[in-house]
Amino acid sequence: MFKEPKLTVVGAGPGDVELITLKAIKALEAADVVLYDALVDPELLAYAKKSEHIFVGKRKGCYAYQQDQINELIVSRAHTHGHVVRLKGGDPFVFGRGAEEMEYAAAAGLAVAMVPGISSSVAVPASQNIPVTKRGAAESFWVITGTTKDHQLSTDVALAAKSNATVVILMGMSKLPAIVELFKQEGKSELPIAIIQNGTREDEKVGVAKIATIEAEVARQELANPAIIIIGEVVKHRAAILEVAQEYKQVESQKL
Repeated sequence: MFKEPKLTVVGAGPGDVELITLKAIKALEAADVVLYDALVDPELLAYAKKSEHIFVGKRKGCYAYQQDQINELIVSRAHTHGHVVRLKGGDPFVFGRGAEEMEYAAAAGLAVAMVPGISSSVAVPASQNIPVTKRGAAESFWVITGTTKDHQLSTDVALAAKSNATVVILMGMSKLPAIVELFKQEGKSELPIAIIQNGTREDEKVGVAKIATIEAEVARQELANPAIIIIGEVVKHRAAILEVAQEYKQVESQKL
């Protein structure tokens, strides 16, 4: 039976397998082929029981496929198998190349669809009780890639450092010294900063410090990619919540 060649780009969420959406699960169940990235938990492939599974991600700079090869694989598998699901971590439209892959597929005559995912840029801080906005602390937030396609630090980081907004930087660990220097130049050495590695996963690690001391904290905990950097007064909310919770426990224990 002829199957219409189709691409559905699907967001898997930030890491925790329970944070995938129902619509994403339905897409996986309907897939004939699933192309998945390194940040996708393989446990999610259990929803795609009848499909072929192909790993196309990268680990520590090693690529299973180059982007041009992934684009071609999407089109070829769609023509031979039918429905291709491109499963990507977080939300595919937040630094995920989902838009590029959809454009390539559409130009090759494929039907295309997109299922948004929960973005790590807001979900990972939230999982550690860090809101990206909070009345009296931050009226807006920036989400910036730490490393551009030219492997340079985004110039938007310097602009964001001048604002009072929360700054969330993805893929920025290799540029941390430069990021720290930009905030120091704006007189923000005491500004709170958090780094969350493997956010929402069981092996999650969290480092919280100030701009002036974060590099020492990173070295102490050996924090590395994949990680998200959150800079701003909202980082203090995490400690405040933990303090309130601890005080409540103490009060309750005294009642016993």
